[in-house]
Amino acid sequence: MRRMRFTPPGYGGQRRDPEQVKREGWLEQGILAVAVDDPRLTWPERELVEQLGSRLYGPRPQGEVRHG
Repeated sequence: MRRMRFTPPGYGGQRRDPEQVKREGWLEQGILAVAVDDPRLTWPERELVEQLGSRLYGPRPQGEVRHG
């Protein structure tokens, strides 16, 4: 007798940690996802991220919610 499944095969289970998703994106596809206020970055690094984001995607709205 088969158990009833509430999710399609291949779905469900453990969610990946967001940091793991970012790490794998960088290592496997060369995609970098960085929060502009990541505490691991120095001030010049945060400024560089802000400048790159503004150049590629336009300026962020004032009063934007920061990630903590």
